[in-house]
Amino acid sequence: MNNQLKHKGYIGSIEASVEDNCLFGKLLFIKALISYEGQTVAQLETAFCEAVDDYLDTCQKLGQTPEKPCKGSFNVRVGHDLHLAAALAATRQKVTLNDLTRQALSEFLQQHAMG
Repeated sequence: MNNQLKHKGYIGSIEASVEDNCLFGKLLFIKALISYEGQTVAQLETAFCEAVDDYLDTCQKLGQTPEKPCKGSFNVRVGHDLHLAAALAATRQKVTLNDLTRQALSEFLQQHAMG
């Protein structure tokens, strides 16, 4: 079973509660806590889509811009030695450190089919 749901660019988790005999999840990669639940996978997927739609509708009514999952930038703490080695490699390749990191991450994801 795939452990994620997707709707309108949002991704949600799928988890099970044995104690409550239900499935539940939350929107991933945004700060707002948006959760949903259901008794079956079909009910969970419906609740997830409704939660996304409600979130977007509420943001619109409040005049707020909805958060996007993974805004496109993040900080990575790699330590001095790796940072220096990457900066030197980027200089040798005549690219920015951002471009080098983006390329390395893209290649990793292609090799591991995680994209």
